[in-house]
Amino acid sequence: MTPRWPAPGTRRTTRAGRVAAVTAAALAAALVQPLAARAATPPPPPSDAALAKTAARHDLTREQFYFVLPDRFANGDTANDKGGLTGSRLATGYDPTDKGFYQGGDLKGLTRRLDYIKGLGTTALWLAPLFKNQPVQGTGKDASAGYHGYWITDFTQVDPHFGTNEDLETLIDKAHAKGMKVFFDVITNHTADVVDYEEKSYGYLAKGAFPYLTKDGEPFDDADHAGTKDFPEVDAGSFPRTPTVPSARKNLKVPSWLNDPTMYHNRGDSTFAGESSTYGDFSGLDDLWTERPEVVRGMEKIYQRWVRDFGVDGFRIDTVKHVNMEFWTQWATALDAYAAKRGRDDFFMFGEVYSADTAVTSPYVTQGRLDATLDFPFQEAARQYASQGGSAKKLAAVFGDDYRYTTDKANAYEQVTFLGNHDMGRIGTFLNQDNPKATDAELLAKDKLANELMFLSRGNPVVYYGDEQGFTGAGGDKDARQTMFASKTADYLDDDEIGTDRTHASDAYDTGAPLYRQISTLAALRKAHPALTDGIQTERYAADGAGVYAFSRTDARTGTEYVVAFNNAGEAKSATFATGSADTAFRGLHGTSATVTSDAGKKITVTVPAGSAIVLEAAGKPAAPATKPTLTLRAPAAGATGTVEPSADVDGGGLNRVVFAAQVGNGKWRTLGSADHAPTRSRRSSARTCPPAPPCATRPW
Repeated sequence: MTPRWPAPGTRRTTRAGRVAAVTAAALAAALVQPLAARAATPPPPPSDAALAKTAARHDLTREQFYFVLPDRFANGDTANDKGGLTGSRLATGYDPTDKGFYQGGDLKGLTRRLDYIKGLGTTALWLAPLFKNQPVQGTGKDASAGYHGYWITDFTQVDPHFGTNEDLETLIDKAHAKGMKVFFDVITNHTADVVDYEEKSYGYLAKGAFPYLTKDGEPFDDADHAGTKDFPEVDAGSFPRTPTVPSARKNLKVPSWLNDPTMYHNRGDSTFAGESSTYGDFSGLDDLWTERPEVVRGMEKIYQRWVRDFGVDGFRIDTVKHVNMEFWTQWATALDAYAAKRGRDDFFMFGEVYSADTAVTSPYVTQGRLDATLDFPFQEAARQYASQGGSAKKLAAVFGDDYRYTTDKANAYEQVTFLGNHDMGRIGTFLNQDNPKATDAELLAKDKLANELMFLSRGNPVVYYGDEQGFTGAGGDKDARQTMFASKTADYLDDDEIGTDRTHASDAYDTGAPLYRQISTLAALRKAHPALTDGIQTERYAADGAGVYAFSRTDARTGTEYVVAFNNAGEAKSATFATGSADTAFRGLHGTSATVTSDAGKKITVTVPAGSAIVLEAAGKPAAPATKPTLTLRAPAAGATGTVEPSADVDGGGLNRVVFAAQVGNGKWRTLGSADHAPTRSRRSSARTCPPAPPCATRPW
């Protein structure tokens, strides 16, 4: 695809609240067409007024998530502890003395504790997978239960260890009644380990050496067919090994199409690198052949049912990085459309892309059409700053890459931020690892700083259950999945709980715990001052080394500016930087009672106590811009294909929002997205490229 870019335009308009919005309607990403095609009269570009009214992002940019593993939260019904099964723990999966087996938590227990969760200020409950699992996988010392929910055999019912579908309906209804949304953790990458190989060998076999074969024995590359409706016919002989299913388990999976072994990649165990990252089995888990259109449609239907019948508000999607991009473009688009037809325009989907590199995470938003990803880049930078005393420059770099997430329906404000989780470990774990000689008081202060950083910066923060009680643990995975109710697991009983004298031998639903109180306070602060939740974030200051990191959060509706400053040093630090207003008082709102006043050059000097954060609120609205904003567009190089970055330099006008729009050939103009803080760019990728002539159609950007 060869874009043809016109000369820069300088369209301007002014929004309410004296916030200038600069639109880039002149950004014409047009294909070079034959003369006959160019002769047609192209539609005019959208007006600045129309673009200025374009929603900057999805509605769900104000959520506060609480992520919980139902098995580990509360036991409301001991009758379902064994999931209706009988026999030893290897048959039932239940053994509360072993961290790798079911502990007894369920949906009834979770429902009874909703007020505890709501008390944190929670607006959205995120549940680990609830679907029926294979009770136990592995043998000997490697045996473990499916308490976590990621070994699904039946995608249509709740696992009996957690209760019933009716119990889930009750939970959702009661959560909604309390003003909380409910999100499901869903999986499309794999199912439980059921498919075996006749050869009884499991090392990964690469496509180059062992290509797929049609049922007629012709080699083919499945990637050539991904995202299309055309896929070669295959059979059991199409794979490098012969897939087989034991007769007793041939009909184990639901829906029934999942019992067909040709619906899986069948290439052996992943090495978690290269091609095997998307084609290999995760420790034997049956890796779905997501390049097949039957799998795409099947997974669409599975999750459409949960949207239709249970009123779920959104999905967190597991192992996104390990599925081909074409699958996400199709699947996410179909689920969005399905929800919208049922009046669910706010349906929200965010994916787990386990990488701290924004260049890796962002394409799943721009190309894969998800609304957001779990913000692993933020997590790494936040840990380095709050726990390891690192430079603020890392945080500044993460937020500086926000433009990478810009689409027609979303941007980086929708990113789901977190400090630790059930796979990598808790923030309390990292604090202990990074600061082995720290006292409990010192660890508590660092924990609070990490929470302030997450709650006061852009994104939707996640509280991982138990973090509000100071849970720690020896590491990730099983060591980060303690019970909230009194534990019988030896490995958990010696874990520290930051800020308390409690051990895991007792229940941990203490609303007076220092971290619970702090999170509740931060939630209340965000609710009282919405700009701290979704206000425009503008970089102000980043120390080179330990010290102050500061930005503004500005309410786009009222123009009210809040200055947020952090300090990870062991002593108080001062910094001088610009704000959006001259000669304006900024009064202390959080972390300080001091008032500072900006000078004629709009600069203020703040002092931030050691290891803490402050929030200041401007006493007045910013003055009207002295000059109108001007726009200089930077187009991609002539002939650019693939991923391109149109950008805009804006001078004057104060706080600006740039809206990018484009057209292909003489087609309709399409909004590409908006940017409200530097760098003002928009990244767009075509799913394929084509020569200048003849014209070609492109897939959705």
